Amino acid sequence: MKVLILAGGFGTRISEESHIKPKPMIEIGELPILVHIMKMYAAQGFDDFIILAGYKQHIIKEYFANFDIYNNDVTFDFSTGERIMHNKPKYNWKVTVVDTGLNTMTGGRIKRVKDLIGNEPFMVTYGDAVADININELLKTHNNSGKIGTMSCYNFGQNKGVVEINNGVVSAFREKSDLDGDLINIGFMVMEPKIFDYIDGDQTVFEQEPLKKLVEEGQLGSYIHKGFWQCMDTLREKEKLEKLWYSDNCPWKIWED
Repeated sequence: MKVLILAGGFGTRISEESHIKPKPMIEIGELPILVHIMKMYAAQGFDDFIILAGYKQHIIKEYFANFDIYNNDVTFDFSTGERIMHNKPKYNWKVTVVDTGLNTMTGGRIKRVKDLIGNEPFMVTYGDAVADININELLKTHNNSGKIGTMSCYNFGQNKGVVEINNGVVSAFREKSDLDGDLINIGFMVMEPKIFDYIDGDQTVFEQEPLKKLVEEGQLGSYIHKGFWQCMDTLREKEKLEKLWYSDNCPWKIWED
């Protein structure tokens, strides 16, 4: 199953670093947060990735073109032109990086890769948040629901858009109030290919018309994540994630080195 990662935005809220690289390429420790996300999926058996790039997309392509060099010790033998990798980990990943346009909205980015998806369900998430989410349980929930889409939700006390759920189905999106339990959309979604019919084109915001239409039709299921989740919208959030990464208990590090 393919995993789509939205990685094309400008990242203006963390402009201290995003002015020189796409936000998903900002490092947490020694790795871009994009790679943290990919490692989370791959550790659970999902390693066919499509990166929906846009802003400074060449930096993402260059990173994966040199992935082995960045992630291993290497010997360059200039007398023979040989390049020798040391202690090379065995990645079975397939990574497709697609330039989905500089100003394309989230829905438009997803629709741009319709031909790469084919007539199969797929996963989609954001390139700026990590979690210890159980992807297989998410997929099981989706398959059991019979819905077009399933969205992961999380109880998070911030001023984000609120998701209302009735009997396991998303029933509304709205702004939060002080009485809410603050269930928010955290990405980590599963979609059937039927979702492409709900996306008009490049200017379609996925979280607006397509998801709201699914809500109206009772076709958006929910998966409640009760573990760790954190986005990286600001420098302060990046510093929080780095502190956890270097601690003895990094919640989203579910893979073996």
